[in-house]
Amino acid sequence: MNKKIIAIAIALTLPLTAAAFPPGGGKGGMEGRHGQRIERLAKDLDLTEEQRTQLESIFKEQHEKYRAIHEETRGRMQEVLNEEQMQKMEALKQQRNEKWQEKRQEKRQERRQERQERKSGKTVDAQ
Repeated sequence: MNKKIIAIAIALTLPLTAAAFPPGGGKGGMEGRHGQRIERLAKDLDLTEEQRTQLESIFKEQHEKYRAIHEETRGRMQEVLNEEQMQKMEALKQQRNEKWQEKRQEKRQERRQERQERKSGKTVDAQ
């Protein structure tokens, strides 16, 4: 039972970890992620200024709802789990975040190397 609760807790906190570090190393948090998405949509869909504003509002509202759900879930988990279990869950979350950061750094290095090889005229071996 406790393992199931911890697994659910980890699954619920994973999206927040991803949200804290947007792809491409851009501006963190909601503004960076949603700003990038809106810019891409504006370009791809030829959005009007009014449409951009409406999308910004939608993304902001959804982000706030998600945050509220996350906070409620965490509060309810604290009612179920004891202090030791909460600490263990936080440690697992930290370990997962560290692994994710390492993989992210590896991917960045691979992309840099591929760009350098393309610039120098070398071909990149497909794996």
